[in-house]
Amino acid sequence: MKIYFHRDFLKHYAYDPAAEPGRLDPALDLLKDKYPFYEPRPAVEEEILLVHTPRHWRSIAEDDLLHHTALLAAGAALEAAETAAGGEHAFALCRPPGHHASSDSCWGFCYFNNIAVAVSSLLDRGLISSALIVDFDLHFGDGTANIFRRNEAVTFWHCRESSSMLFLDALENDLALYEADIVAVSAGFDRGVDDWGGMLSRKDYRRIGSLLAGFARQKCGGRLFATLEGGYNPQALARNIEAFLQGLEEA
Repeated sequence: MKIYFHRDFLKHYAYDPAAEPGRLDPALDLLKDKYPFYEPRPAVEEEILLVHTPRHWRSIAEDDLLHHTALLAAGAALEAAETAAGGEHAFALCRPPGHHASSDSCWGFCYFNNIAVAVSSLLDRGLISSALIVDFDLHFGDGTANIFRRNEAVTFWHCRESSSMLFLDALENDLALYEADIVAVSAGFDRGVDDWGGMLSRKDYRRIGSLLAGFARQKCGGRLFATLEGGYNPQALARNIEAFLQGLEEA
């Protein structure tokens, strides 16, 4: 398991809940001695334009600090994806999140669609021919769904079940129906019992990780990566990320 993280993810870059000071500090403190950390490169314009329009690129580039951090987040997803394509799990501990960014617009604290950029890069380079994107954030990843809605190579999964049992059952049952070369996970932790959704426990996040890793082992040669999306209680976010990563290692 490799974790991609840059110290600039700890800095202020915008006025929104995803950019709140201290959001990632507890996760860094909890994980830094348990997993190898790698500093990502920033994404470049050509990679962003795999999924976003030039107009959208220019709109984000108007804010130098935001642009810098958003490129680093996309870069972390790209490097996590490349690691996963080689058969090793990887996690992008990054911000800003990305799953509400469509090709020519964005909202919900997102700017570039990190996971879409990463999956599109793998497809464009011929490293994979299909992908399953699992988004377990509280909020529907409309940007990701929009970007891939006409792309038969990509399957997008999100669940709106209102209890942990139904959610986990839906994930397990649906995974049995899918085939893919890689699993890409939009890992949002705002469904947590101590976060906005008030639903999923640490045990549930560990189970999610185990289910996804099991699918990756059986169907994808172990190819799986995840990028951070939501999660706004810093202490709970740290514990839930740890549980998810532990689940990935169980399968």
